[in-house]
Amino acid sequence: MATTKSAGTGETPGLGPEASTATKPQKVVHLSREERAAKGKAARAAMPLAAMADLQPAADRDPVALLEEQAATRVPDLVPIRYGRMLTSPFAFYRGGALLMAVDLGATRSTGLKAQLCGDAHMSNFGVFGSPERRLVFDANDFDETLPGPFEWDVKRLAASIEIAGRGRGWKPKERRRAVVAAAARYRTAMRDFAKQTNLAVWYASLDVEAAVAEFGSQLRPDRLKLTQEIIAKARTRDSMQAFAKLTTTVDGVPRIKADPPLVVPVEDLIGGVDVEQLYHQIRALVRTYRRTLQPDRRVLLEQFEMVHMARKVVGVGSVGTRAWILLMQGVDGADPMFLQAKEANASVLERVAGASKYANHGQRVVNGQHLMQASSDIFLGWQRTVGVDGLERDFYLRQLRDWKGSFDPEQMLPAGMAMYAGLCGWTLARAHARSGDRVAIASYLGGKDTFEEAIADFAAAYADVNDRDFTALADAAVSGRVTVESGL
Repeated sequence: MATTKSAGTGETPGLGPEASTATKPQKVVHLSREERAAKGKAARAAMPLAAMADLQPAADRDPVALLEEQAATRVPDLVPIRYGRMLTSPFAFYRGGALLMAVDLGATRSTGLKAQLCGDAHMSNFGVFGSPERRLVFDANDFDETLPGPFEWDVKRLAASIEIAGRGRGWKPKERRRAVVAAAARYRTAMRDFAKQTNLAVWYASLDVEAAVAEFGSQLRPDRLKLTQEIIAKARTRDSMQAFAKLTTTVDGVPRIKADPPLVVPVEDLIGGVDVEQLYHQIRALVRTYRRTLQPDRRVLLEQFEMVHMARKVVGVGSVGTRAWILLMQGVDGADPMFLQAKEANASVLERVAGASKYANHGQRVVNGQHLMQASSDIFLGWQRTVGVDGLERDFYLRQLRDWKGSFDPEQMLPAGMAMYAGLCGWTLARAHARSGDRVAIASYLGGKDTFEEAIADFAAAYADVNDRDFTALADAAVSGRVTVESGL
């Protein structure tokens, strides 16, 4: 992020052609409930539910080559950290391997029943955060890969993550399958419930965390219920003030983000030989341009903050190597800080198998996809396009760094707890798909029996085997020197 560039507004969200607002709006065809149900049954005739279990990765598939291809556009010095994080466990590898699974899903049959997809709907990409109304909600929380596509791709990504996490815990096959089935069954039954509801009822549906704990808490062991309550309580403390205390120091009476290379590096330390004042003048201009992508009332709020410092911050597993920045914003005084995160948005991994996004700006693709899938989104969620010091154009999306965020670690769950958590993820994913896809057609396809979830469980077990082989392939590449790995970061 170095020079000012237009944010690139102008496309209209939605499935099918994501047409520019400059073109004539397309006529929307409104099918009857009966016609939509018939569409789902026709899809099931073309692709039986049992076919959900099919998996045939290409014979010449090279997982390491695909990861190296992704690395070509990333910060070279950070790629070894990404590999190091992926090699901590098969589950961590899976988190970083969204491209690998996208390629494999593209090689399988699909229903053709589309919805806005998360694109990377593994268990760790669900969690709790604060809504604008100051409720703690549970929802999907990572949309870097969002794109319209067959609804089942998200379900398969979620299901395989559950199987892989269970293997990592050393669970028996029956325990793992029970959790996978819980997620897919909850998806199916929730979608059938949503199919009966009104459009507005579906749109307003959300999962309140405290209500969920009240409903399901009695099914947890006392120690696990206590742990869950502690995670929820901790989430409420993960806000801008907590981030400010952890990430900043004071230099000559001015707050500055603390350097912790290579994970946190102030921008002036990364870009040598430049006028720092001029650099920050340009960055502030970028922030002003990004404001145009927000609702007018939120622009007014953001304008009350001043950007005072900026640093690159390494985040996640699969995202490591993409350019991610944190911006320290200062309000009315030293007790009014806020952090924004600007994260690079590349083409979705699904684009090579589902077709290119109609959005010219991938930051806008992420933002509009997130708004479409989440019940409530961050009030400062917006996008930007910049030209870096290397002269290359890059897209970014921005949001608050922390706003009551909390997560549950799948690799620390017990079988009963994971089955319950998997069910919440399944419901949440169904609600997200019901907002954008044809929920009546999808529900009709899924049917009233358990065939769907049993086939999904078979797929998850088979894909976990593929993931194990891919994990070994990357480990072997590290040993041979084909890839460089930096662990412990």
